Amino acid sequence: MQRRTTLRLAALAMALAAAPGFAQKNYGPGVSDTEIVIGQTQAYSGPLSAFGTLGKVEEAWFRKVNDEGGVNGRKIRLISLDDAYSPPKTLELTRKLVEQDNVLAIFSTMGTPTNTSIHRYLNGKKVPHLLISSGASKWNDPKNFPWSLGFNPNFHTEGKTYAQLILKTKPDAKIGLLYPNDDFGKDYTNGFKEGLGDKQKMIVSEQTYTSTDPTVDSQLVALKASGADVFFNVGTPKFAAQAIRKAGELGWKPMQFLNNASSSIGATLVPAGVEHAVGIVTVQYLKDATNKRWAEDPGIAEFKTFMQKYYPQGDLKDFVNTMGVAHAQTMVQILKQCGDDLSRENVMRQATNLKDLQLSVMIPGVKINTSPDDHAPIESVQMVRFDGAEWVPFGEIMGLGR
Repeated sequence: MQRRTTLRLAALAMALAAAPGFAQKNYGPGVSDTEIVIGQTQAYSGPLSAFGTLGKVEEAWFRKVNDEGGVNGRKIRLISLDDAYSPPKTLELTRKLVEQDNVLAIFSTMGTPTNTSIHRYLNGKKVPHLLISSGASKWNDPKNFPWSLGFNPNFHTEGKTYAQLILKTKPDAKIGLLYPNDDFGKDYTNGFKEGLGDKQKMIVSEQTYTSTDPTVDSQLVALKASGADVFFNVGTPKFAAQAIRKAGELGWKPMQFLNNASSSIGATLVPAGVEHAVGIVTVQYLKDATNKRWAEDPGIAEFKTFMQKYYPQGDLKDFVNTMGVAHAQTMVQILKQCGDDLSRENVMRQATNLKDLQLSVMIPGVKINTSPDDHAPIESVQMVRFDGAEWVPFGEIMGLGR
């Protein structure tokens, strides 16, 4: 009798487990019935501290989500550590997050060289390396690095897009390049050169810098002296701003292109002097919270309300804050899709099965799509030009083809 009862209970349990909407709990590290712990490193100090606001706004968004009940009843706890944009420090702190703090996943770590330092480690440990705050093409390599997933539009194809626009609009251009001598800079410039194809001789000057250089003034003097009438500025915010300002001070007025990663009005153009930035072209995939184009937009209204309540010290003009909210919203969606199966394997499964996700802070028409064979969430952008006050769109939403 007891054996029959036991068998019936076992059969009932199996039937329930197989029923739609029912899933047994399956927890990875950092997960309980009440909490999900994830980790990251950010440049809160050092040469790229302008990007430190990224981690702060992400933590603020998770506080908002937690106040509203969390994700499937669980609160998100983000452990965010300062790596000072130093790759060895990034690896040291990421090891701590994984091996001591037992985080479920690494989320939105900022920077190409910093993420490069943890790329193999996290894949070797089979720890989700999610929504990387860098557009390096290497993050979309599911065959060799199945546990890594990017977020930002691809640097390589963004550079290629600018080159193709130059060929169409200024086929006799003399081009000057400024870029950091690292993976970030090389990804952009390699894509740019690929876009030029057999017209690479249009490049009359290439100037590089390192993140420890005090300024790029001498590089700008050399670019002007080269006779370049087109300038592709591949700089992180500090150096991009210096370059724009110096070009203005030198009276050098080329057609200017600026990488999306440094297109923040607050973090780059204001320090550069907006009068020097008029006419600069870049691409966008996020709404600009200060642009009148979105004055009545519900998503930006929600964003402004959130910023006022949860992160009042954050700058609405700094698109890094909008980007951080986009990262956090996407992470919340991944965790929602996981349900009660919060194993690392299922987190990665859900992260690579995002379908037509339209975030409230994204430009309409730009959607997030991932698959096990495609780890590049954003593959379309809008071209914009700075008019002295805001970015003005031109042309249609365009795909960043490979």
